[in-house]
Amino acid sequence: MNKKRLSGVVVSDKMQKTVVVAATRLKEHRIYKRKYKVTTRYKAHDENKEYHMGDKVIIEECRPISRDKRWKVVGKI
Repeated sequence: MNKKRLSGVVVSDKMQKTVVVAATRLKEHRIYKRKYKVTTRYKAHDENKEYHMGDKVIIEECRPISRDKRWKVVGKI
């Protein structure tokens, strides 16, 4: 089974072994057909604290690590 992968920007690295990644996608309004940006923030596992604010990263789905963490950082873009 393939796991979902998303790309985004690290917006916070203040927690231990966790970074917050903001992933932006385009969505279309169902009535007016206008496209607009939607930003979703994901908490991702970063074991070695190697990613910092402003880094563009790829995150991948994984098993639940904590109450909020269901993603892990795979690499830097």
